Amino acid sequence: MNYTDKIVWITGASSGIGEALTHSFAKRNATIIISGRRMAELERVKQQCNSAAEKIHIVTFDVSNTNEINQAANQVIEKFGKIDILINNAGVSQRALVKDAPIEIDRKIMEINFFGTVALTKAILPFMISQQAGKIIVISSLAGKLGTKYRSAYAASKHALHGFFDSLRCEVWQDNIQVLLVCPGYIKTNISFNAITADGSPQNKMDEGQANGMLPEVLSEKIIKAMENGKEEVAFGGSELIGLKLKRFFPGMLSNILKKRKSA
Repeated sequence: MNYTDKIVWITGASSGIGEALTHSFAKRNATIIISGRRMAELERVKQQCNSAAEKIHIVTFDVSNTNEINQAANQVIEKFGKIDILINNAGVSQRALVKDAPIEIDRKIMEINFFGTVALTKAILPFMISQQAGKIIVISSLAGKLGTKYRSAYAASKHALHGFFDSLRCEVWQDNIQVLLVCPGYIKTNISFNAITADGSPQNKMDEGQANGMLPEVLSEKIIKAMENGKEEVAFGGSELIGLKLKRFFPGMLSNILKKRKSA
């Protein structure tokens, strides 16, 4: 696929999977919009792309603020006239038991992970329909397929993405719009470090699973390959993906394993 004339918008691009995807598309000579809240970190990502930096544009906004999302979408469309690939990557994880987390924490996680993704997609969708082409990539999680301790709202937000975007796919395939849901397992990013705890503060430590997980640079290339191959849903990771097979064929066994699991 030739990306030279493609416009790619990546949210959550200041670190982790979003940063890795920025580098992957930069190598392919795409024009890239990178978004997040931290201008300094987005600028760092841009400059690290070296000679490709001139084709990278920064648009900051808070994914939990619908007004900012709509303003950002209007700004991008006004400047570029189209979006070929939208990658909804921005999100936050959780490390809190249900009994300890106030409802405000659940709402915050849903606002960021689900409603923010939906709002940006809705803002861009009319333009993709009018151009009769587009690709929407949604970074879900293994938690979007099964729930585990300490991640109730996170799992709920990711499960919700599957329901929404599976439905969207049914509606827009005739408009030549591809919808790809990506379910990563353990990826070596700061997602567990930044995970929200019961009092709203970050966990400030990396889980063992993330520390030993797949490198985001490896994942980003797998995501692009899946998109190019027209996939609708993919899961990437290590041995943790066995959970998907157990969920399908031996759900009782998986439930017992997850019940006895003690670590966050």
